Amino acid sequence: MFAAGRISPVIVLDFDGLALTSSNVAHRMGHGEELSLALALLFLLGTAAQWIGARLKLPSILFLLAFGILAGPVTGLVRPDEMLGDILFPIVSLAVAIILFEGSLNLRFRELGEIGGTLVSLLTVGVLVTWACATVLAHAVLGFGWLESLLLGAVLVVTGPTVIGPLLRQIRPIGRVGAIARWEGIVVDPIGAVLAVLVFEAGVAIRDVGIGGATSVAMAAAMSLWQTILVGGGIGAFGAILLGWLLRRHAIPDYLESPVALMFVVVGFTGANLAQPESGLVAVTVMGVVLANQARTNIHHILEFKENLSVLLISTLFILLAARLEFDAFESLGWRGGLFLLAMMVVVRPLSVWLSALRSGLSWREKVFLGWLAPRGIVAAAVSSVFALRMGDDGTGLVPATFLVIIGTVCVYGFTAQPLAKRLGLAVDNPQGLLIAGAHAGVRAIAHALKDAGFRVLLVDSNRWNTQAARMEGLPTREGNILSERLVEQLDLGGIGRFVAMTPNDEVNSLSAMHLSGLFSRSQVFQLVPRQRSERNEAAPAKVRARFLFGEDVTATMLDKRFEQGAVVKTTKLTEEFDFGAFQRTYSGSAVPLFVVTESGQLDVCTAEGPTDPKPGQTVIAIVDPVGEPAANLAADDAMTDDRPAR
Repeated sequence: MFAAGRISPVIVLDFDGLALTSSNVAHRMGHGEELSLALALLFLLGTAAQWIGARLKLPSILFLLAFGILAGPVTGLVRPDEMLGDILFPIVSLAVAIILFEGSLNLRFRELGEIGGTLVSLLTVGVLVTWACATVLAHAVLGFGWLESLLLGAVLVVTGPTVIGPLLRQIRPIGRVGAIARWEGIVVDPIGAVLAVLVFEAGVAIRDVGIGGATSVAMAAAMSLWQTILVGGGIGAFGAILLGWLLRRHAIPDYLESPVALMFVVVGFTGANLAQPESGLVAVTVMGVVLANQARTNIHHILEFKENLSVLLISTLFILLAARLEFDAFESLGWRGGLFLLAMMVVVRPLSVWLSALRSGLSWREKVFLGWLAPRGIVAAAVSSVFALRMGDDGTGLVPATFLVIIGTVCVYGFTAQPLAKRLGLAVDNPQGLLIAGAHAGVRAIAHALKDAGFRVLLVDSNRWNTQAARMEGLPTREGNILSERLVEQLDLGGIGRFVAMTPNDEVNSLSAMHLSGLFSRSQVFQLVPRQRSERNEAAPAKVRARFLFGEDVTATMLDKRFEQGAVVKTTKLTEEFDFGAFQRTYSGSAVPLFVVTESGQLDVCTAEGPTDPKPGQTVIAIVDPVGEPAANLAADDAMTDDRPAR
């Protein structure tokens, strides 16, 4: 299916239900002009759909599908089969491989400690339950033949990392469900693709040899599955190890590292398919996971390159595949299509999650949420389109049924998953946690004080030594560039409602604050005062900065000097006897208030916008110089609750 060298003999370009109409515009243009217009439209519509989705905070796939249908069956300006001919689906297959590789670069084994058992169950029990139920529904409700039903069931076991990522970023669920959904969305894609291949080959074999040979066909399919896993996994792991070795030895010039990594993906995908048909997706997924979890090679520049490339590929692929649809194909499904979609969402997905999570330790709320989060994406669209070509007239219902599920699940989950998460207590309207850019010693000291006070913190830093030190101290940390769009999508932001930029780089602080002002409201985005502004007392325009943290002269340099001189982060509960004035006098007015925790548990960030005036009963988190404590303060058991130096 996904091997470029194996698909051209089975492509059928003019079968019922998938022929594309031409437009009046096409008749007035030559082939070259028409092709140029179509390619320009692909980039224009794909980029516009991503942009509109980002602005409206809705899944971009909704607009990609709409624009693809508009460009294809409505106007006929984009006709993929005529544009690309026999190379259409080899290109689609290779693009899907690159997308899966990029997604797997974000999977970290350390996340599996808490979710590993549940994930394995979803990838085994959940896949089998979904496949079986979807097959029965396709046969009973849609009236498909058994081979077409089995194929549709296999295609629909996939979810969609290109859709789940933006949804999780929007919802910001608390706890394990975000990591489970992210891992499942990426790893289940090659499983579904391989399963569809095995089903197709077994179905064709049984049709040729008869039902009496079903046993031998089943044994051959099982052997093929193990060979696919071993060959694909082996080639993927070898490619990742070799690429990592070359990067560590600096054998590749810096400007060629990303192109060489892309070459490894293409060669690994193609080589795996040649060695064992249909093992290419397994190879690229394993390659990405192994490369992401090695500790001695920095791959962030490769990840950023792949992120940009994946956005372009996703945009183009969805429009290409949607442009191949015809309205008549959807009309043929009729009311049965709606019933099938409803059953997939309210019966099949919840059932597969509940059976997979029987001994997982997940709460019923987490099970309900995971049972209502299974949008389908680009892999389902690509796989169904390929098999529709291979089956000819026998598979004409495969593509419209798959796209119906894609459109329906994206629309329904996109508008209902976030309210459901809030209703279940897995997302909050006013999250108090902080996403912090920076993980150096001073930031770690502040993060410890916040964590000890009961607030969730997540540190992001591109410096490996900083992130390793933070992890060893027990702080939730992610290594990467805070300016990366895909990195932010992969973060577990459950319980986090603020962004604080505290890196030593003023430009990064300003850019990241602007970058994340769309995710967090502008009132909840903060950055340190830039050094030049503090030195020159200049007022930076509000549109190019966030709210300034802590005080007019509190720059990254100033904080570093204070910590180098022995300052510590202290958490102090104010009382009537020891109010904020007494607190400041204790430290001769040198204390720098950072945060104030109100009696109701609200975390207020101290800013340069006005003086901080905490009240008795509230708690102050501040940077102070270690001095002798006053007798009145020492007498209060709860006055000083923490004394955290920068480490």
